[in-house]
Amino acid sequence: MFARSADPMLSTPASSVESGADVDAVMARSESLVGIEEVQKSLNRSRASVYRYTNTDPRNLNPPFNPRKLNPEYRSDQKDPLLFHPNEVARFAKDVLRIKEVTVEVLNSPSTATQQCLSAILEELRLIRSHLDGLQVVPADPSDLASRRERQDRPAA
Repeated sequence: MFARSADPMLSTPASSVESGADVDAVMARSESLVGIEEVQKSLNRSRASVYRYTNTDPRNLNPPFNPRKLNPEYRSDQKDPLLFHPNEVARFAKDVLRIKEVTVEVLNSPSTATQQCLSAILEELRLIRSHLDGLQVVPADPSDLASRRERQDRPAA
């Protein structure tokens, strides 16, 4: 989840599939947010200094963007953990901490139990769909006795 940069003291969390790409060229993916611990490791700073860098306000849950601070993602509750987009961490490292070259690398996250369950549901829905597509369509008009007599799936009398 982290890549080494030209500065051996920095490794930046990643959000793209390109290894060694400049931060400005990296596209963001919202599902790969990082927490305080990952930011602390990537910036090689103490936990207290990361909290000092962070754009938070006890009176305002989501303060406006501050280019001189590390801006967390939107939170709906004060108890929600602070999460940061990897590109925001890289921007902060480059623009505020003045780290010259920051590179980004992405590693696919392991699939979670939820993802596995959703994949199983999707596969079952596909099987149901293919089964339904394979069935013959029964005519909607019950008065068409000739077509009803020709049906093979009717019970024997």
